[in-house]
Amino acid sequence: MAQFMARPSLIPKSLRFSPSIYSRTAPSYSLRAVTRFMSSSTSQPSYEYILVSRPEPSVVLVTLNRPKALNALCSPLFKELNQALEEADQDDSVGAMVLTGSEKAFAAGADIKEMKDKQYADVYKNKFLEDWGRIAHLRKPLIAAVSGYALGGGCELALMCDIILASPSAKFGQPEINLGVIPGGGGSQRLIHAIGKSRTMELVLTGRMFSAKEASDWGMVSRVVGEGEGEVVKEAINMAKEISGKSQLAVQAGKEVVNAAYEMTLAEGLRFERRIFHGLFATNDQKEGMAAFAEKRKANFTHS
Repeated sequence: MAQFMARPSLIPKSLRFSPSIYSRTAPSYSLRAVTRFMSSSTSQPSYEYILVSRPEPSVVLVTLNRPKALNALCSPLFKELNQALEEADQDDSVGAMVLTGSEKAFAAGADIKEMKDKQYADVYKNKFLEDWGRIAHLRKPLIAAVSGYALGGGCELALMCDIILASPSAKFGQPEINLGVIPGGGGSQRLIHAIGKSRTMELVLTGRMFSAKEASDWGMVSRVVGEGEGEVVKEAINMAKEISGKSQLAVQAGKEVVNAAYEMTLAEGLRFERRIFHGLFATNDQKEGMAAFAEKRKANFTHS
């Protein structure tokens, strides 16, 4: 949950925090022009800390936009993030979403200035950080495209996503121990499912960063993409576009059963998977998908 807190001497000068007014300039991804995301509501929301676009008709791209603060996760940013993702989740024309930051930082952590003077009664009574968990309730897939620092809250945010793609420059970590606290946004709990107890214990107790290659070798990220500015975002958008071409009902069911495996025994999970599988035989998409396969043609899913 904490913002990157390694010694200043370890951070390149170009990446050190600046207290100046935060820029509203979007990072360049070397992608074709994208249109602003239009929600199903009549008025388009105006965001201060994020940028929302449609690089593909069925894909929403959300970009964290506090570049001078290395995309530190303050409460107003998370409020906007939850709103944008939930609107996309409810939009029938959207099949998948992508979340990214900048080349320098996906998100360097939570905003320490915001939390440093808080008291126990305040954080407990007001459920501090609890709203971060709303991302886990999204029905549609959310893909994290990570470049640069993903530390503390930034690492936790990536772990909340369904799929993580990393650039070779990505650096992950849970360095809260250096601030006298522990992860508070799910880092200790989600990491242990992804990489096991021993590695999680090491990272939580030492606060050390680990590379994209380590994250890939351990199974925390789906894969490390090739070199190049914006490459990880392009790969994530392509993956989101591919997913969006499937039946939304089947995709959401697939996400549900995979996530259920974390909470169930193997026997319970197998029963749950089978029941969801059986349920899909009540959908038009199952009939269309199997008919298309038998007829050797492309399926035309109606998401019904």
